[in-house]
Amino acid sequence: MKSTNKCLKEWNATIEGLGWGKQTILIRNYRTNITKFLLYPTVSYASKDNYLESFQGKYQKFVKENALPEKKDDKVLIKYYATLEKIIEKPVSRIPSVKNYIWTRDHVKNYMTGKTAFIWALRVYKLKKPYWADPTPGAIRYANLKEAVSLEGMVPVLSETGLEKAITLLE
Repeated sequence: MKSTNKCLKEWNATIEGLGWGKQTILIRNYRTNITKFLLYPTVSYASKDNYLESFQGKYQKFVKENALPEKKDDKVLIKYYATLEKIIEKPVSRIPSVKNYIWTRDHVKNYMTGKTAFIWALRVYKLKKPYWADPTPGAIRYANLKEAVSLEGMVPVLSETGLEKAITLLE
């Protein structure tokens, strides 16, 4: 695939956590069939006074610095692309340790609506040329951009070995 317009919308701090290799997973209430997507930054949590409480103490400075996406007028900067390498299904009570993500364990458990968690193990790539994306009103989880973004020259955030180790810790 040389380009795509498919996006997953996610909190900017979480996207930056993925992009900096601080985490390799997303934890969801659902499975997905979409396995390749750009990471489109959102800010829904950043307007809450206590949003930092959702993140582990050691990452709060990082989250504060990355709460909001880079913007130019109404456009946001997309810097990362991800491939879904594996979905691991676990009871919410057995969600992996906090070493695998930047959120607090309480935040993750409060976010979960069912008894089952779907842990998405992602391979994240930094785009060679970041893309200024128009807003995607109405889209909650996924969005399609008006034009395709080039994936040429993107670089993986973690080595193959680093990714394998991270996935092994989840199982």
